[in-house]
Amino acid sequence: MSGDGNRNEVIIVGAGIGGLTLGLALHQAGISCRIFESTAEIRQVGVGINLLPHATRELAALGLEEALASVAITTTDATFFNRFGQLIYQEPLGRAAGYEHPQFSIHRGDLQRVLLDAFRARAGADRVVTDRHCVAVAQDGGGVAVTFAGASGADRVTIRGRVAIACDGINSVVRKQFFPGEGEPRYSGVNMWRGVTRWKPILSGASMVRAGWLSHGKVVIYPIRRSDTCGLQLVNWVAEIETPNYRKRDWNRAGSLDDFIWAFADWHFDWLDVPAFLRAADSVLEFPMVDQDPLPRWSFGRVTLLGDAAHPMVPRGSNGAGQAILDARALATALLAHDDPVAALSAYEQQRLETTARIVLTNRTNPPDAILREVFLRTNDKPFRAVEDVISREELVELSDGYKRIAGYSKAALRS
Repeated sequence: MSGDGNRNEVIIVGAGIGGLTLGLALHQAGISCRIFESTAEIRQVGVGINLLPHATRELAALGLEEALASVAITTTDATFFNRFGQLIYQEPLGRAAGYEHPQFSIHRGDLQRVLLDAFRARAGADRVVTDRHCVAVAQDGGGVAVTFAGASGADRVTIRGRVAIACDGINSVVRKQFFPGEGEPRYSGVNMWRGVTRWKPILSGASMVRAGWLSHGKVVIYPIRRSDTCGLQLVNWVAEIETPNYRKRDWNRAGSLDDFIWAFADWHFDWLDVPAFLRAADSVLEFPMVDQDPLPRWSFGRVTLLGDAAHPMVPRGSNGAGQAILDARALATALLAHDDPVAALSAYEQQRLETTARIVLTNRTNPPDAILREVFLRTNDKPFRAVEDVISREELVELSDGYKRIAGYSKAALRS
């Protein structure tokens, strides 16, 4: 191996949510690390995400709850509607539901900024190195060597370390190195468009709204920043439609309203004029709902995968970022508990691989919005007189609670 670096250092590939959370957890544990990011500048990109109580518990343990609360919406309730605007189900969320920790709705860029600022302040600004795209990983009995290149593909440098953690997302170079024949992502049959709109508070002003169903159009709507001086919140939305047509996954690809607005043209409800809301968007992004089949392993000696690099899942259930955060905590704990880094990565994998595989598969079939599917099928896509004529309260609660149990954020699981 050639190059520079500290042989006792953990090399983190990627400064996204998983990589930055891991860096903070390792620093808290007294384990030296450096984070290498492929972009030349870490900018606020993307749109909204939700942090569920299992994730906010871990972030609170890193001393970040106050900083997050200052830039996020503390989500209070989930509401489910059919495409006629009729209420199907409502439940409290986060502390409103009796959890010890809140649920936050937040702009992805705001979350990344909180994590980045905290890591730089605690570990040192030089611990994050930008414009370093991972090219390959090698290892021997004494450590790892990660080769990086600049944006042009030149300026190659090899960094030595104790272990390497691939937090390089859905297009992970490290994952491809270990699974070169994996093939293309699995398309769910659903394309989605995402955006943010400045709008007056909807329902409680802290609601997560899901409405419609995929074959005729479905939306997910929730605020991610507080009201401005004009009384308008920044509201995140996702529009989903079953379609055979999609383009390669890219979180930042621009989309067009004309490709999907037709599905919501008559969604004029007393609580929201949906087409007017969508047309007022600041911008629109397009992304296919894709995932990968669960892997048989993540760890190869001194190298392992984390977050979307390990278990990309279709973005249903508000759980992708949360699982990366849980990965980070588990990995930091394992590295602290085991002197042998290979044993540590193996222990981390044993704790997290099966759990996340279940979530990947459940997101394909029975995420929380399965409530909408059940009502759609039972009513044959017609308005109902009373929801109790269609589905019982007990069934609705079980559909919601069943996902919480699988995803690891039932109240019972978080009390243990």
